[in-house]
Amino acid sequence: MEFRLLGSVAVVTESGDVPLGPVKRATLLTVLLLRPNTPVSVDRLTEALWEQEPPLHFKTVVQGHVSRLRALLAAHGAREYGIELATHGAAYELQMPESLVDAHRFEELVGLARVQRQPADTVRMLREALACWQGPALTGTVRSGPLEAAAAGLEDLRLSAVEALAEAYGQLGEHGRAAAVLRTEAVAHPLRESLAAALMLALGRSGRQSDALNWYHRTRRLLSDELGVDPGEALTDAYATLLRAAEPVEPAEAAEPVTAPAPPPAETPVPELLPRPPRGFTGRRAELAALDAAVGGGDAPVCLVTGPAGVGKTAFALHWAYRRRAGFPDGRLFADLRGFSDTPAPDAGTVLREFLLALGVPAQRVPETAAARGALFRSLTEGRRLLVVLDNARSSEQVRPLLPGGDHCATLVTSRDRLGGLVASDAARPVPLGHLPAADSAALLASVLGEDRIAAEPEAAERLAGLCDGLPLALRVTAARLAGRPQWTLAAMGHELADEQGRLALLNVEDTGVSAALRLTVQQLPEPAARMFRALGLHTGSDLDRFTASALAGTTPAQASADLDRLAAAHLLTESVPGRWTPHDLVRLYARHLAPQADPEGLRRLLDHYLYTGLAADAAAEPGSQPCYALPADAHRPAATPEFEDRAAALAWYEAERAALEGAVAAAAALGLHDRAWRLALVQWPLMLWRITDGWTPLLEAGLASAELVGDLDAQSRTRALLGWILHEEGRDTEALVHLEQAPVLAAAAGDTISEAIAYVNLGAVLNGVGETGRAGELMSRAVALADRTGHPATQVLTLGHLARHCLTTGRYAAALAHTARAAELVSPHAAVGRAELQIVRGEALAGLGRVTEAADQFRSATRAAAAAGFTEGSERAAELLSRLAAGR
Repeated sequence: MEFRLLGSVAVVTESGDVPLGPVKRATLLTVLLLRPNTPVSVDRLTEALWEQEPPLHFKTVVQGHVSRLRALLAAHGAREYGIELATHGAAYELQMPESLVDAHRFEELVGLARVQRQPADTVRMLREALACWQGPALTGTVRSGPLEAAAAGLEDLRLSAVEALAEAYGQLGEHGRAAAVLRTEAVAHPLRESLAAALMLALGRSGRQSDALNWYHRTRRLLSDELGVDPGEALTDAYATLLRAAEPVEPAEAAEPVTAPAPPPAETPVPELLPRPPRGFTGRRAELAALDAAVGGGDAPVCLVTGPAGVGKTAFALHWAYRRRAGFPDGRLFADLRGFSDTPAPDAGTVLREFLLALGVPAQRVPETAAARGALFRSLTEGRRLLVVLDNARSSEQVRPLLPGGDHCATLVTSRDRLGGLVASDAARPVPLGHLPAADSAALLASVLGEDRIAAEPEAAERLAGLCDGLPLALRVTAARLAGRPQWTLAAMGHELADEQGRLALLNVEDTGVSAALRLTVQQLPEPAARMFRALGLHTGSDLDRFTASALAGTTPAQASADLDRLAAAHLLTESVPGRWTPHDLVRLYARHLAPQADPEGLRRLLDHYLYTGLAADAAAEPGSQPCYALPADAHRPAATPEFEDRAAALAWYEAERAALEGAVAAAAALGLHDRAWRLALVQWPLMLWRITDGWTPLLEAGLASAELVGDLDAQSRTRALLGWILHEEGRDTEALVHLEQAPVLAAAAGDTISEAIAYVNLGAVLNGVGETGRAGELMSRAVALADRTGHPATQVLTLGHLARHCLTTGRYAAALAHTARAAELVSPHAAVGRAELQIVRGEALAGLGRVTEAADQFRSATRAAAAAGFTEGSERAAELLSRLAAGR
C-alpha cells in the first residue's frame, strides 16, 4: 500500500487505486498524510475541509469521514503495512512508515541528491525524484488555504529540484539537456527569476547567446508589466555573465568559438532514409504550423505526433519532413519501430546500427552493445543539423536510446499512445492529430476519385466523411472501393456504410483497413485495459463514466479510471467532458465486434449498476419520495455507485445517461430480463417530470410491456400512472385516461397504498383538466385519505398539494390555504422544489382571499427558492404571478 500526494490524491494497493469517496474524505486523508505520525487537531482539519464557515455539526462530519477512512484502510490490509488511524482526544494521527508517501520519498531523494559528489549520480537521483510527480500536487482536494499553501510548498520544492537537475546536467557538459529541462518550467513559471537565470546561462553555454539575451529581456518586461519591479540579483548576474562572454578578446588570446557548430566535412555522407513521400496528402494546415513552431521552439527538439489508428500520423510526419528538407542539410534518418504491428519491434541496437551505417561508420567499426552504439550515435550527431523520424513508437522507453545528441538535431516521433513519459523526461512537444473535418475529408476523396466525382455529389461526400469518422484510413479504403467501381455513386456507398453491422467489413481492403489497425492497437494494450475495451462493446450508450465502466468490466471504479485513461492514451477513447469517456463511432463498432469475447456477465452487471445508481439518484432528486421500485432479489450490488450531493447532480446524471438507460431497457428486454426492463424505464421519473414533453412515451410503453410480461401489478400501476400523466401533458387526454383509470385499480390489487394514492392524484389532475371537476375533487380527497393512512410524508405533501390546486380552480381559496398549510408542516426541508411549489399555491390562495400583501411575500419567497433550486419554471411562474398581482389582475 502506498499514498500519492504528488498529483491526484490516491491510495494505491496491488489491486489498484482504492476509491476514497467524497472530496472532503480525500482532503482529510491528505491533511493527515502531510503530517504523518503527528496528531492533527479537529480545528486544523476543519480549517482545511471548509473554505468558508463550516456547517453547524462539522465535528460530526469530521468523525464520520474519519470512521469511514479507518474502515477503508482496514479493509485493504493497512495494519500489515504498519498503518493505523489513531484518535487522541480532539485530534487524529495517521501512524505509518513515512516511506509509503510519495511526497516523503520525493523529499528524501532530493536531499540525497544534494550530497552527491558525482553529477551523474545527482542526475540519476533527481530524475527518480521528479518521476514521483504525476500532476499538480494535492489534486482532488478542497481548495482551502492550508492545502493551497502545502501544494505551493511542494511545487516550489519540485521547481528547485528541476533547477538542481539542470545544474547537474551543466556540470556534465550537457547544456542542451539543461536548457530543455528548464525551458518547459520557465514557460509555465515566467516570473520565477531563478528559473529564467538558469535557462539563460544554459542557453548561452550551449551556443545560443542571442536566445539567452532574448529570454532576459522577455523576463525583464514581464517583471515590469506584471509586478512593477526590476530584475533581481540572480537575473542581473546571469545577464552580466552573458555580456562578458560576448565581449571580443585579443587575437593572441582567442579561443575556439562556442556559437553554432561547424558543418560536417564535405566527405561526410548525408544519410537519407526517409520512405517515399505520401501521395494525395491533404489538409492539416494547423497541425503542420504547430509542428513548425514546435521544431523551431528550442534546442534539440523532440516532437511527438499522436493520434488514433488510421488518422495518418506517418503520412503527416513524412509530408512535413519532405517540406522541411532544407532545414536539415546533414540528412534525415527514419526507423519504423513497429510498436503496433504483427511483426516484432526492432530492438534499439538494431536501429542504432542502421543509423550508424547511414552516417558512414564502417560495418566493422559498429560497436557490439546497444549502449556503445548509442554513445557513438550521440557523438556523431553532436554537431549536425539532422532530422530523426521514429515512426510507430509503442513506448517512451523504446524512443529514448534513439535520441540524437547536440542542440541542432530534431526528432519527430509518431505514436498511437500519448507517451507522457517522453514529455516528462525529454520535454517532448505533443502535436496531436484529430479526425479530418468535412472539407479536408472531401479533398482526400477527390485526390483518389477526382474533383468531378465529388462535385457531382457534395452532400453524399459529406455523408461519407461522417460515416468514415473523418478517419483518413477509412476514407482511403472507401475511395479505393469507389475507384474500383466507377458505376457506383457516392450515395450508394453511403447507403452501404450506413449499416453498422457491415460497416467495418466495408472499410477493409486486402491487408489494409480500420479493423486491422484497431486490432493492432488493442493487442498492445495491457490486459486490464484490453479487457475494459472488450467490455465497452456491451455498453448500451455512447459515453460512460468510471462507475459504469467498473460494472461492465467487473472491476473497481479506481481500476476502471486507470483502464479508461490507458485507452484514452492509446486514442481509443476521448474524455469528452471531465469524467466521461467517448469512443469514436468506428472504435465503438470495433468494440462491439469484440463484445462476444467480453465477460458474459458484464451486461447483467451494467443493468444492475443502473438499478442501484438510479435509486440513489432518485433519492437525491426527490428526497423523501417513495422509491420507484424494490430491487430484484438477484440484483448484483456494484463495487461502488456515484454519490449525488443534491438534486442538480442527480438530474445531470439522468441527462448524461439518458441514451444509455433507454438502450439498457431494450437490452434487458432482449435478454428476457423484463424485471430489470420495467424498472429501468421508470428510474428517470424525476427527469421526466422536469422535462415532461421530451418524448418519453415510447420508453414507458416498452416498460409497461415488460411489466405485463412478468405479471407485476404494482409495476403496471406505477408505469401507467406516469405514462398517463405524460400523455396528458402531450395533449393526448383520451389515451391518458385509459392508463390512468387502470392505475389505481392495479395498485389496490397489488396492495400498494402509496401507488394507489399517486395514481388517484394523477387521474384526478387530468379529470380536472378536462372539466370533470366534481369527480376530480372526490378522487383527490380519496388520495389524501390514502396518503394519510400510509403516514408517508412525501406522498401526503403530493396529494395535499394537488388537492389545494383543485380547490383553487373551484374558488375554494380558504380550503386551498388550509391544505398548503398542512403540507408545509410535512414537507422535507431538503425538498426545495416541493416547498417552492407549495409557496406558489399558497400565494394564489392568499390572493384569492384578497390578502394581497401576504400573497406578494409568498411569490417573492417562491421566486428566490425556486431559482436557488434550479427550478426555472417555478421561479418564472412565481415572478409572473407577482407581476400580475402588482398590476391588479
